[in-house]
Amino acid sequence: MNPLKLIDKYYEAGSVAGRILVQHSRSVADRALSIALAHPEMQFDLVFLEEAAMLHDIGIFLCHAPEIDCHGLFPYICHGYLGAELMRREGLPRHALVCERHTGTGLSLDMIDKRLFPVPFRDMQPQSAEEQLICFADKFFSKTKPGEEKSVDKVRHSLRKYGRRDVCRFDEWCKRFLGE
Repeated sequence: MNPLKLIDKYYEAGSVAGRILVQHSRSVADRALSIALAHPEMQFDLVFLEEAAMLHDIGIFLCHAPEIDCHGLFPYICHGYLGAELMRREGLPRHALVCERHTGTGLSLDMIDKRLFPVPFRDMQPQSAEEQLICFADKFFSKTKPGEEKSVDKVRHSLRKYGRRDVCRFDEWCKRFLGE
């Protein structure tokens, strides 16, 4: 499966949103693959890891985020589950789970309930090693500053606004994936 062909199916050729998506996703995929290759003992599915990292944000065009040329109707928090719906229609259920579970460090039922997020009421926390690694790698890259990698401290600081759970989960991933 070629993830770029799938992206081309949903994004207009030459669009700013498509360019931002591909650049961001490539950065996330490269970071995830680099970590996976440094940990052969974890036995990551490298083909799936790269494909899913390239497709994790495919739903952004359905959301309202004009700063990245996305002019959809949904709040940005919805891009994960909307992308998951696209991937399920494409017959890619594992890729769908990555889309759905990568927002923040994952959306718990408690978080969805307390913050009244307009998303389906189901646990959307990364489960598999690949889901966790893509979610982790994604935290280092912003779509508004393409190609710029954040430091661990900067990521940790940005996660503080979501609460202690997110920071703790990120710190666990730092230990697991970076040995920090």
